[in-house]
Amino acid sequence: MAAKVNVVANVNIIEDMDFDEEILEQGELISDKLNMLRLEQYPPNAEKGLRLFSSAEVADYIGVSQNHIKKLHLEGKGPVPDVTGSGRRSYTAAQMLELRQFLDKHGRSDFKRYVPHRRPGEALQVISVVNFKGGSGKTTTTAHLAQYLALTGHRVLAIDLDPQASLTALHGIQPELDKNPSLFEALRYDDQRKSITEVIRSTNFPGLDIIPANLELQEYEYETPLAASNKSSPEGRMFFTRISKALKEVDDRYDVVVIDCPPQLGYLTLTALTASTSVLITVHPQMLDIMSMSQFLLMLGGILQSIKSAGATVRLKWFRYLVTRYEPTDGPQAQMVGFMQAMFNKRMLQNQMVKSTAISDAGITKQTLYEVERSQFTRSTYDRAMECLNGVNKEIASLVHKAWGRK
Repeated sequence: MAAKVNVVANVNIIEDMDFDEEILEQGELISDKLNMLRLEQYPPNAEKGLRLFSSAEVADYIGVSQNHIKKLHLEGKGPVPDVTGSGRRSYTAAQMLELRQFLDKHGRSDFKRYVPHRRPGEALQVISVVNFKGGSGKTTTTAHLAQYLALTGHRVLAIDLDPQASLTALHGIQPELDKNPSLFEALRYDDQRKSITEVIRSTNFPGLDIIPANLELQEYEYETPLAASNKSSPEGRMFFTRISKALKEVDDRYDVVVIDCPPQLGYLTLTALTASTSVLITVHPQMLDIMSMSQFLLMLGGILQSIKSAGATVRLKWFRYLVTRYEPTDGPQAQMVGFMQAMFNKRMLQNQMVKSTAISDAGITKQTLYEVERSQFTRSTYDRAMECLNGVNKEIASLVHKAWGRK
């Protein structure tokens, strides 16, 4: 009997350890291990590089034939690609932009534009990617969309607004070690507020910049209600204008801003939505996720109506639902997709993002599908995922162009 008592006592001793100290210790341990992995992947400066792109990929992103790319090279026009012994041509992402600019300047067509930058009168497009529930593929969608837009010649700013900083980590930045400021620095209410230009970082994709996230972003959720209760200052009551005002400082630098919102309906999400010209709602086609999305929409609509009286407006060029992590052979999932299409078909993206081991495996090494080599995967798996991914992103890009009034 005494032995049993001692066992219980030992268990209690273990469970009575200081939880705060233990989780801090474990957090530091995980962070150190992740940094070691990062240094192994991206030595010596722990910065991400980017693979070469085949002439077929380059032709697809630019919108010309592969033979045209080959002809330009043989004629000594445009950038000089890397050529293998078998004659295969590959280009860096920077060379792809250079080739696009060459075609835009020397192309024979008078109506085709190869550089899709904004033209006079076309407004900056701000796309917020949102979902109330984690695990819907929101960050994966944001990362691939931002990178696709950059690869197709747009000037893109990605904003990680989620304190968990997954989008930041995908771009080779480890928040707790790299000590990069977040958008909070441009949103805060005190005299330490910085210009948004001070928190922007370049990425390994030419044409794509990012504003990293860190845990400090959560301070905005605490400071905003305090500022709103201060009757002597209107800043808190007009909190929803802070991102749109910050973006005005860099309006001429970008064509599209893509915001990865946190998986909660707080002040950060509301501020992003009121700065947006379009909204993409990711949804996993399962019953619990659809129910969660329903609650999210009801809460969002109610809150937006409440702050409307204070001057907040959400004027969108478009909003769409994107089905993510979809398994077409799964009967209940296919039923859920049909259920959504029957209710609001005009608001659904026609393309769905299928569940893919290629995307999840790439994520293990903190990469996107656009970064990994095709040879690292089963070709059919890679090609299927890339086809779906490009289909989704091309449809979104066409919505951006339509918002500008382009055909």
